[in-house]
Amino acid sequence: MPYNLLRKENLSRYINTDKHFVKTIGAFELLTLGIGSVIGTGIFILPGTVAATKAGPSVTISFIIAAFVCALCSMCYAELSASIPIAGSAYSYGNILYGEFIGWILGWALILEYMLSVAAVSTGWASYCNSLLSSFNWQLPHFLSGPFNPAQGTYVNLLAILSVIFIAALLSKGMKSSLKFNNIAVLLKIGIICIFIIVGLFYIKPKNYTPYFPFHFSGIFKGATTVFFAFLGFDVISASAAEVKKPEKNMPIGIIGTLIIAVLLYIGVSIVLTGMISYNKLDVANPVAFALKSVNQGWIADCLSIGAIIGMSTMMLSMIYSSSRLIYSIGRDGLLPNFLGKINTVGLPKNALIVVTIIIALMGGLFSLDELTSLVSIGTLLAFTFVSFGVILIRRRTDIPSGTFKVPLYPFIPLLSGICCIGMMTFLSKRTFMFAGIWFSIGILIYLLYGYKHSKINQIK
Repeated sequence: MPYNLLRKENLSRYINTDKHFVKTIGAFELLTLGIGSVIGTGIFILPGTVAATKAGPSVTISFIIAAFVCALCSMCYAELSASIPIAGSAYSYGNILYGEFIGWILGWALILEYMLSVAAVSTGWASYCNSLLSSFNWQLPHFLSGPFNPAQGTYVNLLAILSVIFIAALLSKGMKSSLKFNNIAVLLKIGIICIFIIVGLFYIKPKNYTPYFPFHFSGIFKGATTVFFAFLGFDVISASAAEVKKPEKNMPIGIIGTLIIAVLLYIGVSIVLTGMISYNKLDVANPVAFALKSVNQGWIADCLSIGAIIGMSTMMLSMIYSSSRLIYSIGRDGLLPNFLGKINTVGLPKNALIVVTIIIALMGGLFSLDELTSLVSIGTLLAFTFVSFGVILIRRRTDIPSGTFKVPLYPFIPLLSGICCIGMMTFLSKRTFMFAGIWFSIGILIYLLYGYKHSKINQIK
């Protein structure tokens, strides 16, 4: 039997299947969910490491460029999520708009994005936790304090694994209790970030901004592709659509509102951080705390380390949540084993959550941050590209009800958004494309050998 790779899913089947989710998320919860996701590794780690290795003090411009592209993409996500309020984010949009094969590729890219991003954040969580513990003259045995690297004497990052298990246990209690924790933690995190910006302003040395472009203009764009990893929040919001009250109204508010707040905080931290200390000293796992300690503000650094741990916890909560909903969606469609597409009696995809937790914990415990973040960027950019062009397709579909939000300046903005995403991918390293090629080759084999045959579309005749 020849493969029909362009066969499309039915929106009504998705809505009927996802109705078992409990709708507990409003506009404020969407904002805190999105901000909790965005303000994690992006604000506490990436400004320092990207400044040191790719952009120098001009990392601020890298964030602005990434934010501009994300602004274009966020409007596209807002329109699709308002019109197609189902679980699965870009994976489900791809199934409906492009066909099952493209949907699977996007789902496979999102698995890469979600799971690796949480694993990367868990390593940052562990670094800040170790920094805090060292203030009390206590530390873990060296062999339990880093990724698998026998040459350096480290075998597993125990704290990274424990952080993932803790967040997954919280999510297993249900979204209502998880959202309460997330709301409080996000407000606390924003407060701590503002304290850093205010205190740091008094320690800025203008000479640290020179040279402003040490890696030339190409470094700015390379930095932008890396910090793009920080802007995953509105993609997470899109994955929650099946559990949102009045999604046609609240989804655009959550997506666009998250981006606006995050951009302001990113720019503030980047300017202050690179002004406090020379960029070439910031290639550390906890640059913000490191900068504060370098100006003898250790007590604030300890408070910030606590805030960073809380902040990264909210990011992991958002992304593990999204990962479990994505795996559920793929299992729901039969492209992965059916047990992953089951929802328990309290409206949670428990099987998907367990599998996701195990995989992420192993990744965070065994791999380094640098190896993880570059792969996240390519998965994100691929999904954003198809979502952007998807706006053009959905406008031509008469069988999908229009949402309350429409991308302005159509079709200019969707086209520009997709082109910008493709352009940013060209700045990724050859090594990243090599690993991505291996990842997608594995995904295509799984689809052709298992997913196509077991797809629920085969049951619709």
